[in-house]
Amino acid sequence: MALLEKIAEEALALGWVDWTVTITALIYVVLAARENPWCWVWGIVSCGLWAYASFAFYRLYLDALLQLFYVVMGFVGLYYWKAGSGQTDAPILRLPLRQHLFWLTGGSVLALAFGYFFDTWTPAAATYLDAFVTVFAMLATWLMTRKVLENWLYWIIIDAASVYLFASRGAWLFSAVMVVYTGIAVAAYWAWYKKV
Repeated sequence: MALLEKIAEEALALGWVDWTVTITALIYVVLAARENPWCWVWGIVSCGLWAYASFAFYRLYLDALLQLFYVVMGFVGLYYWKAGSGQTDAPILRLPLRQHLFWLTGGSVLALAFGYFFDTWTPAAATYLDAFVTVFAMLATWLMTRKVLENWLYWIIIDAASVYLFASRGAWLFSAVMVVYTGIAVAAYWAWYKKV
């Protein structure tokens, strides 16, 4: 109950940036789960403002960079889902296990390197967890722009880790959004899986 009270207290104290981020982020992920290409427009708005909040309010510098990456990938996703695939709707794809092992190994090495760098050279908070979330979220976003089914499995883990990351910084509303994202990622995986 104390956690819900904390979230409610933070929600009442939030400004328009946090509320806009929260609402547009939820619209984005619901539309993405439904394969609606307009999800990317909502994602661009949400992530631009989220980058500002992560940098200015929560000192999560890697997360701020990640949000800027999401803005760029929003344009890539919109292009691929609507026009770049040469089809009205891009098909859902699957990657072989060998490719996932390659990405998991490379992502782990990058996460450790970024974590070390930001831990050693900046005043950033939660550097290793922030690095893990950032690196693998970039990978999962790339997979989502290509409509790879397994992107949702990556998101389940990333979103669950983000619940703790944002809670550890007192960003209770962002943490609550990540709880919802985790549930949506599970549902989206099953919905996409049935279409492959």
